[in-house]
Amino acid sequence: MVGIFLCVWVREDLHEHVSSLKVSCVGRGIMGYLGNKGSISISMILRETAFCFVCTHLTSGEKEGDAMRRNLDVIEILKRTRFSHSYRIPGKSIPPDNILDHDKIIWLGDLNYRLASSSCGDTYELLERSDWQSLLEKDELRKEQKAGGVFKGWEEGEIYFAPTYKYITNSDRYVVQTPPASKEKRRTPAWCDRILWKGEELKQMCYARGESKFSDHRPVYSLFNVQVNLPKYPTSSPTITRKEESAVLSPSVTRTQSCIQTTPRFSVTGGHK
Repeated sequence: MVGIFLCVWVREDLHEHVSSLKVSCVGRGIMGYLGNKGSISISMILRETAFCFVCTHLTSGEKEGDAMRRNLDVIEILKRTRFSHSYRIPGKSIPPDNILDHDKIIWLGDLNYRLASSSCGDTYELLERSDWQSLLEKDELRKEQKAGGVFKGWEEGEIYFAPTYKYITNSDRYVVQTPPASKEKRRTPAWCDRILWKGEELKQMCYARGESKFSDHRPVYSLFNVQVNLPKYPTSSPTITRKEESAVLSPSVTRTQSCIQTTPRFSVTGGHK
């Protein structure tokens, strides 16, 4: 892939319990296959729980029809992502070979969804008032989810932070706040950078953005509490067949930060140039 990065960091005490690690890449750039847009996905088994992490950079643009192209990117990534397993570990179930068959899935990255039918003037007034909820009513991703066009059944935390795009590099100003004569493309601010999840016993503990200024985007990060299944062990009591362990998961786009005073047991970092 071109400029898309995904890394899973696991604490030393969990390392020996990770197995069936696989990576799959899908290009969705030029002609629908080149790597300037697309996804990197990592599949792994932690204890007895299957995790999948998907980092994507979807089709850009805020013209009519661009949201549908992003929806198509998601559909193709789900369809074309495959994890090959050439052998089976004795006593273990066959690991999932596609994204949706995993127990717990985190999807993060520059999803590129914009604000629908929003003029720069109206957006600027709402930005000045920090009226995020009024702006979110125009959010393409939420509209497409509600209509059933994409990410049906997926969850996202409440957003209480400013739009993450498009900034003037090395500043706190959006491009839309520059003089019209500026050479920068006057993109409408939007929440392009998102973290979604799917699966039971995934509890989000925070969802926020960072303030790194080296890009025209701001990074986002989240912290989850996750229930992980432990292996079944023989026992004299027929009612005790499985134990569960709690782990803290910290996925982020571009960088990882801690939301609370807890060290994550494993973290995921993804991003793109």
